[in-house]
Amino acid sequence: MKGLVNFFYVFVLFVSSISCVSTQDVDVSSVEDVPYLSPYPVKYEIPDKWKGAEMVKLVIDGDDNVFVLSDHGLYRDFPGHLLGKDLMYSSLSDKNPLDITVQEGSGYLFYLYPDRYLSNRASGEICGHLPHEYKFIAVNTSGEVLLTGNVDAVIYKDNVKISEVPLPEGAVRKLYAFKDRFYCLTDKAVLSLEGKAWKTVYGAEGMTSVAITEDIIVIGTDNGYLEVDKNGKVLKTDDKVPVPAISDVLSVDGKLWFASNDGVYMRDGERFRYYARQRWLDENEVIDIAADSSGNIYMLTPSGLDKIEFRPETLEGKAEYLLTNLRKYHMRFGFSEEYNLLDPADPTSIVLLDSDNDGLWSSFYLGAEAFRYAVTKDPKARENAWETFGTFERLISIHDPQWFSSRSFERKGYRVHEVDAWRPSPDPDWEWKGTTSTDEFVGYLFITALMDDLVAETEEEHARIAKYISTIMDHIIKNNLYFIDVDGEPTLWGRLNPDYVNSFAHTQFDRILNSVLTLASFQEAYALTGDEKYKEQVKRAIDEFGYLDNIESGIYGIKYTEGFRHKGIHLGEDWNHSDDEMAFLTYWVLCRYALDDEVKEKYLKLVEDHWNIERPEGDALWNLIAYHTCGKIDLEQTLKYLREFPMDCTKYEVMNSQRKDLHFIPYDVHTNFRAQFTEELLPKNERPVQRHNSNEFNLDSNRKGEVQLAGDEYLLPYWMARYLGVIK
Repeated sequence: MKGLVNFFYVFVLFVSSISCVSTQDVDVSSVEDVPYLSPYPVKYEIPDKWKGAEMVKLVIDGDDNVFVLSDHGLYRDFPGHLLGKDLMYSSLSDKNPLDITVQEGSGYLFYLYPDRYLSNRASGEICGHLPHEYKFIAVNTSGEVLLTGNVDAVIYKDNVKISEVPLPEGAVRKLYAFKDRFYCLTDKAVLSLEGKAWKTVYGAEGMTSVAITEDIIVIGTDNGYLEVDKNGKVLKTDDKVPVPAISDVLSVDGKLWFASNDGVYMRDGERFRYYARQRWLDENEVIDIAADSSGNIYMLTPSGLDKIEFRPETLEGKAEYLLTNLRKYHMRFGFSEEYNLLDPADPTSIVLLDSDNDGLWSSFYLGAEAFRYAVTKDPKARENAWETFGTFERLISIHDPQWFSSRSFERKGYRVHEVDAWRPSPDPDWEWKGTTSTDEFVGYLFITALMDDLVAETEEEHARIAKYISTIMDHIIKNNLYFIDVDGEPTLWGRLNPDYVNSFAHTQFDRILNSVLTLASFQEAYALTGDEKYKEQVKRAIDEFGYLDNIESGIYGIKYTEGFRHKGIHLGEDWNHSDDEMAFLTYWVLCRYALDDEVKEKYLKLVEDHWNIERPEGDALWNLIAYHTCGKIDLEQTLKYLREFPMDCTKYEVMNSQRKDLHFIPYDVHTNFRAQFTEELLPKNERPVQRHNSNEFNLDSNRKGEVQLAGDEYLLPYWMARYLGVIK
């Protein structure tokens, strides 16, 4: 790469310089938000009149023009990421080349036709007339043109044949020019042309492609790759690659790229970066790869062309883009929603639908805007925060006040998810969704704390927030620590009563989590209202219910618990990552409003222990909440999470479980309770797109691009990092 590549290496050195302070109990110095290179997928569209061609070979000339040899003739790139037949030279537009290549050094494009080879450079004077047909062409720096066919092999220079050379033994697959020397790959060997004779550099079956560098030759095979020196000595073999059957190999600025029938991958140090399937490719088989002068990678499939474009990006720029996209395409009545495509092939078919936890998901967006306002004082961030806070208030006011806050609301007749959970509103134009769970409750607590601390600026605004939380908590007190639905019964998961909470075994996290929710919520209500009844509920939870004892029992004892059921639902079988999400969001509130330092120390011990367990997942949000509360952070993983978070939050098909380069850990409820499926966490942009309530070690997804998350999964940790001074 040029330019951008140098920038990338500066970034790598920068990350290396901070990795030595990845875990700290003291303030983290602000990390400057320097630009870094991020991969973006680009897919070339083929106009209808040029569709149907079978793509064969890909080359990029010295001006970064992209040329594709097909069975319908020569195609090339056009503005707007289009690929179509090359008609630019009228004298060639009706002719179909047998092969194309780029001259080493100059980057001139050469065409091979049945009766001649030629180039349009050098005023078109390059043209060698041929006595018969050849199949392959290569051109070195000196202008020598090597041609091989079924009959013989020859070298031309200055349009004249200067020598004949024997045909290489075996079937020729590809010709190469490097440092004025010619190389050939056959079905039996890699050969170099020494004078007028072919010398075998390395012989083996199953070789598919070659990349030649200053010191080594990299050989792709149908079972991994190997590196040999120029004398054929094997230096390295590696079959533990993402996809062993390699179709092409390319060396770009010291990094090796491999094409396969299941995507492409790049060796980056001792690990591989894998780009495959719907996010990156029009189809998953890649037959050829090439790079432009900036190091962008082009991937040729049997039916199309795709590109991995490395663009300079900043964390702030990503946040600006995602917020704009969220406000344009993901807002429903103030809720932040994922969107659905009625037709995955039609990006105009966006529809916003209610979800199971509209309040919880929207708390991420509102939280992000609260932190953004605290950092920037942008009045638009404050306006956005109040807009969505009003949506939270309407979750309460849209129904009879005797019922617990609703999950969502919609105009009558347009409900989609969980149709049995919808209830009529006093306003005949509206319906609301009941069966509210503690997931939603966590969102209420989190946004209340942030609104009061970061957004409210007047007594009236603080009073408005206090009224909101007191309305919720008064319902819970009145109903014996239950969330009551329209049938007069507690909702399935809306239960903070000790008969429920303490029915869980000490080996189940639900016992700790519900204790945390109870203490955090009443502490918050007391802090924001000053009403002693909430403080009494805190003391009661500690002294009578043993909820502080539950917290002190420790998270390290959580394990698979045989046979425990709640309402017919089996619990304890595996680690519930939704509980992680609920816990960490609530830790912010729990520690913020602790009644005294002694109790707070016990809270902080829980947070630190939970963070230690969660640390392998590298979630930036958990890192930042732990840093704010107990002073713990994995800074390198936090930055890695934010930098690798994709700009496109669409849920595409993702497959990693078939990869041969990963070290898998078998799932077992006793030995791998948390379902850490690999020893090393994959980069964020190689994993399925998912919310914070999912396992970051998930490897696969069968989604087909029909859903896009709102992007607040990134916005909240980014603006929290800015607020905490972790990022400048």
